[in-house]
Amino acid sequence: MVSEGVFLLHSLIMGVFVTFVYDILRIIRRVIPHGSFCVSVEDFIFWVYCGAEVFLLMYHESNGTLRWFAVLGAVTGMLFYSKLVSPLLVKYVSLTLTKILGLLGKLLLGISRPFRRAFVRAGKGSRRIFRKQKKVIKNKLTFFLKELKMNIKV
Repeated sequence: MVSEGVFLLHSLIMGVFVTFVYDILRIIRRVIPHGSFCVSVEDFIFWVYCGAEVFLLMYHESNGTLRWFAVLGAVTGMLFYSKLVSPLLVKYVSLTLTKILGLLGKLLLGISRPFRRAFVRAGKGSRRIFRKQKKVIKNKLTFFLKELKMNIKV
C-alpha cells in the first residue's frame, strides 16, 4: 500500500513536471514568435520526451504495467498545476523576459549608435572614392583600347 502511495505521488509530480516543461515552451513562444513549422517540431520533441519520461516512470515503479491510478494521478497533477500556477507563471515570466529583452535591445542600439554612424560615413566616403576611381579606370581603359586599335591597324 505504501509503494502505491509513493507511485501515486510520483505520478502527480510527473504531471506537474510535464505541464511545467510545456509552460517553458509557451513562454519561449511568447517571447520569441515562432512559425507553425517550428511549433510543430517543438511539440513533437516535447511529446516524445514526455512519452519517454512516463514510460520510465511506469517501468521503474510498476515493472512496466499500466496502472490507471497513476494515469489519474498524472492528470490530476497536470490539472492542479495548470489551474493554479501556470497562468500566472506564463503571463509574468513572459512579460518580464519581454521587458528585459526590450531593454537589452535599446541598450545595444544605444551602444552601437556611434559605430553605425561611423559605418554610414565610411560607406558614403567609400562611394565617393569608388566613383572617382571608376572614372580613372574607365579613362585608362578607354586610352588603352584606343592605343590597341591603333597598333593593330599598323
